[in-house]
Amino acid sequence: MTQRPALPQEDRPLTPALLRGWRRRCPNCGSGPLLRGYLTVRESCPVCGEALHHQRADDGPAYLTILIVGHLMAPAILWAFVEYRPDPWVLASIFTVGTVALSLFLLPRLKGAMVGLQWAKRMHGFGRAAA
Repeated sequence: MTQRPALPQEDRPLTPALLRGWRRRCPNCGSGPLLRGYLTVRESCPVCGEALHHQRADDGPAYLTILIVGHLMAPAILWAFVEYRPDPWVLASIFTVGTVALSLFLLPRLKGAMVGLQWAKRMHGFGRAAA
C-alpha cells in the first residue's frame, strides 16, 4: 500500500493577520490579547486557544523599529536644524524624547505583526494540526 503525500496547506489570509498582530491581538480570532506583558507573547490565546508559543520573532521587530525610526527621525532632525537652527542641546533633547517614544510605540506593534506574519504563512510550527 502506498501513502499519498500530504497536500501543502494553504496560507492563511495575510492582511488580517498582520493588522491583528499590529493591534496586539491574536492573529487567529482577533479578540484575545497576543502579549502577556510589553513584549512577551502568550503561550496560547485565552479566547480561541490558538497556540502562540511557536513564534520566533527574535530580533526582527527591533531591526524593523530601528529602520523605521531612523528613516523618520534623520530627515526630521536635518530639517529642524536647517529651518530653525536651535541650540544643539535643545535639538538633542527634543529628538531623544521623540526617538524613544516612537521606538516604544512601534516595538510591540511590530512584534505582533511579525507573529501575525508567521501565523499566516504557517511558519515555525503554526501549520501543524492539533494533536
